[in-house]
Amino acid sequence: MHAGWKLKDQDDMLFYGALGVVIGGRLGEVFLYRPAYFFLHPIEIFEVWTGGMSFYGGFIGVTVAMIFWAKKRGFQLMEVLDFIAPLVPLGYAAGRIGNFINGELWGRVADPSLPWAMIWPNVDALPRHPSPIYQALIDGLLVFIILWCYSRRARPLMAVSGMFATLYGSARFFTEYFRTPEFEVHIPGITLSGSQMYSIPMVLLGLALLTLAYRNKAPAPMTVR
Repeated sequence: MHAGWKLKDQDDMLFYGALGVVIGGRLGEVFLYRPAYFFLHPIEIFEVWTGGMSFYGGFIGVTVAMIFWAKKRGFQLMEVLDFIAPLVPLGYAAGRIGNFINGELWGRVADPSLPWAMIWPNVDALPRHPSPIYQALIDGLLVFIILWCYSRRARPLMAVSGMFATLYGSARFFTEYFRTPEFEVHIPGITLSGSQMYSIPMVLLGLALLTLAYRNKAPAPMTVR
């Protein structure tokens, strides 16, 4: 916990963050992944219980929510984002495990000799990668471990947020090779999934934040963990 923060501050921040996740995650699914479908079925935008949430939409939603919360409480935005960044991968991992349990976000077709290839329920009879498990372990748990170790030492303001964006964007770009894409973008010589396309600006943002952090070397507020 940051020195000087009160328990009420954290409770309030969690409330704003939850709103950002739900609203941003749903709108991200609508506008980033299935705009044509929701244009024809607009009432389903509000049916969040049917599933369909975007991490990148949730990321934008939480950032917007934290802008309002930081202004309300008088904190620097990057101070707040640096504080919450190490916690995000665990929430993401939990979400991917939920996707796996629900039989969502199935993987690409795998070599039948792969020991952990599985027949995905209600899809087809082909062996597939358990891609939500890959993403829970790599995008979630592995990113959490690296980021938590990195944030244990004093870092310049923006550095922890920059490291999170770089690690997550890179990990997500890799694990998307094992997941059936929602849609693909065809560039001469390369085909990217929609999530891979959105991962590239995430990595660039992270590298930019890291560059600014270590160039300016503004000290981060004292943190007690």
